Amino acid sequence: MSAHSESGKLKSLFIKKAASAFIDDAHISKHWEALNYLGKPDINIALEEYNAFEQILKDNGAEVLYLPQDDTVNMDSIYCRDAAIATDKGMIICNMGKEGRIKEPAAEQRAFEANGIPVLGVITAPGTVEGGDVAWLDNKTLAVGHTYRTNEEGIRQLTALLVPLGVSVMSVPMPHYKGPSDVFHLMSVLSPVDSNLAVVYSPLIPIVFRNELIARGYDLVEVPDEEFDSMGCNVLALAPRVCLMVQGNPTTKSRLEKAGCKVIEYKGAEISVKGGGGPTCLTRPVMRD
Repeated sequence: MSAHSESGKLKSLFIKKAASAFIDDAHISKHWEALNYLGKPDINIALEEYNAFEQILKDNGAEVLYLPQDDTVNMDSIYCRDAAIATDKGMIICNMGKEGRIKEPAAEQRAFEANGIPVLGVITAPGTVEGGDVAWLDNKTLAVGHTYRTNEEGIRQLTALLVPLGVSVMSVPMPHYKGPSDVFHLMSVLSPVDSNLAVVYSPLIPIVFRNELIARGYDLVEVPDEEFDSMGCNVLALAPRVCLMVQGNPTTKSRLEKAGCKVIEYKGAEISVKGGGGPTCLTRPVMRD
């Protein structure tokens, strides 16, 4: 087993249930606009969507661990990938680039320690790193998006923690796109779903990085323009070529199936699309086979 994979069979992961993150309608009303959600999530529908999402994870054999409700954080904590990075030597605690999420890493660290999971290191200011900007290309190569959420100093600190593990860090300069207020991570445009297959949105991928994926032997499943905003590019591998994605992206689904993938869909209008966080964002994988 290893933490250095995006597509091996998912063995264990943390999630933050909607009931623990969204809490209630009053909490949502207080935070959703300041956090740049596309609309106010409906708490009752969100709870239904999340329960179904959680059941899919369990049905596919993953050990599900839970991040508890924490009064120091807000509803964005449902997107628990962003606050930490899993390695074979323990968790790396991030430092968030989004002001409204700066207390999430410490909250996750408390949960990891309560579950006996070691911490390898902590990214500290002025460095920023968010987990949505990192993706394992293989067990010795971590791609890291240089974005408005992950800066050069954060990448330097992350590299210093990973080099002793024999890991090479590849910095990927990302485009401006919608600017600093938007949630735009490396994994907004890249989802590895096997050791040689990735879902991509090529219009926003740097040419040099796209060519690097191809040189490494990756086949690319291209997301069409009309399915980018509906999170067609945000795909979680439950196992190699077993893919979990938000319902409503039929072209991407068809292209995945033509590439030999099994595709499982979930309803995510409230828990994913409105907050800009698909299935990869909703999970903090720990170990994969």
